[in-house]
Amino acid sequence: MAHFLLTPVGSSGDVHPFIGIGRTLRARGHDVTIVTAEPFRVLIERDGLRFVQLHSQAEFDEITRHPDLWHARKGLTLILRKLASALRDHYALISSVYEPGRTVLVAHALAFAARVFEDAHHAPAATIHLAPSIFRSDGQQPASIPGVDLSPLPVWIKRSAMWLVDRVLLDPQIVPALNQLRRDLDLPPVSRVFKAWLHSPQRVIGLFPGWFAAVQADWPSQLRLTGFPLYDESDAHAIDPGLESFLSGGSPPILFTPGTANRAATPFFAAALDATRRLKRRALFVTRHPEQLPKDLGDRARHEAYVPFSRVFPRCAAVVHHGGIGTCAQALAAGVPQLTMPLAFDQPDNATRVSRLGVGRWLRPKEFHAERVTSQLAALLDDERIAGRCRHWAAEIGRQDAVAETCSLLEDLIP
Repeated sequence: MAHFLLTPVGSSGDVHPFIGIGRTLRARGHDVTIVTAEPFRVLIERDGLRFVQLHSQAEFDEITRHPDLWHARKGLTLILRKLASALRDHYALISSVYEPGRTVLVAHALAFAARVFEDAHHAPAATIHLAPSIFRSDGQQPASIPGVDLSPLPVWIKRSAMWLVDRVLLDPQIVPALNQLRRDLDLPPVSRVFKAWLHSPQRVIGLFPGWFAAVQADWPSQLRLTGFPLYDESDAHAIDPGLESFLSGGSPPILFTPGTANRAATPFFAAALDATRRLKRRALFVTRHPEQLPKDLGDRARHEAYVPFSRVFPRCAAVVHHGGIGTCAQALAAGVPQLTMPLAFDQPDNATRVSRLGVGRWLRPKEFHAERVTSQLAALLDDERIAGRCRHWAAEIGRQDAVAETCSLLEDLIP
């Protein structure tokens, strides 16, 4: 029996895949510890996994309420500064639960303390990447602006652009704290951490299929793709009678969700309600922050704080969301068209890839008003070609057990 130490960083879309992996590892007889934020304690401990708090509820709320979180440029720098301030605490927590000769580290892309620990202790470790936007390449480039493909540009331009991003935007936020910790551990300094260092040299696992993002020749050689994990608490959340009555009481609704950590979605829901009324469609709004919703939803719209997407998406006409990789994957698995409003992080790239697959469209935030949402949804809902592509990719997802494959790769690292 081994001990797996998982270190997810972020909101539900980041933590859910690690819980799904942890549950399967525990079912295979291993001990599992998850170091993450306080809001996920109940869910983790309910599944019989050990929880260690990295960020308190207050710290988590402070980040999700910050006005810069969903800014295309400022959001990532905000997160990196927060991670830099918590770097030593994160390292100490990992040290306190790590068991030499028994523990395997399973690190989120932004769990920098775990990568430092791996270097310092030569610990068996893997880096988990949830979305393909983390991988740089001289070939196919991830989209930082939805629909904008820089891949045809000369290699020297693409490399220069990435150097500038590292030098100006990314490294200043995390590298000083990172290298101070490394100096204290007698480790050499690092730079341009997003170019290569954040990938474990032992094993990198991409939780997406190759048809969603083809492996490029210059991606890490230790990378393996296992597919979408699709864990969403469905076994712990029954559909309540009120929601069941709504779903079965009329035509399939259009589901709108801006992401679990999004507290600035008032314009999103206002445009959503107006658009569904224009389309004479029913709407299901999913958010844990109901203060964002219009005051009068009427009898053709319903609000839920949380629903298991795998159970509800197949009963919807379309899904409108922020472009998070978990929501994209669940909509693909359900075979429903998607309209995305990507804001930051991996979302522009995910939205671009969904569009390339022929199953969705996207709107920039400034375009997300009732008229545009109405026209985009009308086009999605009435296109049989899109419906056919949705069925095709849903069948492809069904061919792979991503969590089982991921756990087998992790077991290969057991000392």
